[in-house]
Amino acid sequence: MNPEKPTDWNPRAADVLDDQIAAYDAMRHRCPVAHSDYLWWSLFRHADVMRVLHDPRSFSNAASNHLSIPNAMDPPEHTPYRDIIDRYFTPEHMAAFEPVCRDIAHALVGDLPRDQGFEMMGGFAQTFALRAQCAFMGWPDSLHEPLREWIGKNHRATRAGDRSAMAQIAVEFDGHIKQQLVLRRDAGAQAPDDVTTRLVHEHIHGRPLSDEEVVSIVRNWTVGELGTIAASVGILVHHLATHAALQAELRQQAADLPAAIDEILRLHAPLIANRRVTTCPVEIGGRQFGAGERLTLIWASANRDEAVFGDPDRFDPERNDKHNLLYGAGVHVCPGAPLARLELRLILHALLAGTREITLASSPSPQRAGFPASGFASLTVVVR
Repeated sequence: MNPEKPTDWNPRAADVLDDQIAAYDAMRHRCPVAHSDYLWWSLFRHADVMRVLHDPRSFSNAASNHLSIPNAMDPPEHTPYRDIIDRYFTPEHMAAFEPVCRDIAHALVGDLPRDQGFEMMGGFAQTFALRAQCAFMGWPDSLHEPLREWIGKNHRATRAGDRSAMAQIAVEFDGHIKQQLVLRRDAGAQAPDDVTTRLVHEHIHGRPLSDEEVVSIVRNWTVGELGTIAASVGILVHHLATHAALQAELRQQAADLPAAIDEILRLHAPLIANRRVTTCPVEIGGRQFGAGERLTLIWASANRDEAVFGDPDRFDPERNDKHNLLYGAGVHVCPGAPLARLELRLILHALLAGTREITLASSPSPQRAGFPASGFASLTVVVR
């Protein structure tokens, strides 16, 4: 414990992990700028988070202990890498991937058991995230299960704060990616024309991207995509299963799905937090910070701030859209947002089009995920 700083809360306390959203709501009122030994200084208010997002000079993204492109970079270093990455998420690329992703979604929905309870998270949500991400990257189906196992090991190590295990797990992931790079280089002109092959041939500052740079980019895409897409599917299905009127409305009005999805994920964030480091003395919420202080932006609280959204549990996509921080804001707004929105729209559309009703099973009760994950660890539903 650091004796020079207060301990305002314990992010790993049982009551916090049992219901993260409720716990963060409470912290936003009780201590909106709070210190803990686990998450350093946590910011819970929308205004404070927005201030950080729009001032990268004072609040640096260089908060990672390993190469993290472009997440842990600041302008101007960040800018050319971000320019490369943005090219992979254009409307043209999304349109090309849409039929592939739609087929994955419809196949999974077609295989769902009917009129009986089944566990949604492992057998459907995570499987969709794995298949969609591998298809987008051009990876073989044989990577689905190794990546599924890797996700579990990564979450367990992160939750335990086991830095040695986290380092070993990172090496394991990098090995999977480097194998795909080697296969494409060895294939030469016969390499598939996919996202991974195109990344291998990218240049920056007049030189090819190094393997370490490509792996870092892919790691950021994949770790974020697999975890948040699976969590998002679970959150969306749970919300629709517990809000029959909205479910019925969206079955009739598929055009409303994109706005509804963003709003449901504002109510219950699929991504809990992100990090920054102060570069100069600053004051936030009446507390003074020197340079080098580590901050945790609690998206799951900022997106429910009453000062911005009124009743945080009120479903109001039109009112809340412009303030929704689901994909962040500022220079580090999520580059993969177009892909995430495409995938979530297609899987929800397939679910609603391919079923008559989605309800929660009478048992077992949904089990919430614990930090650093969000959403549900298990969710048993019935589709008809």
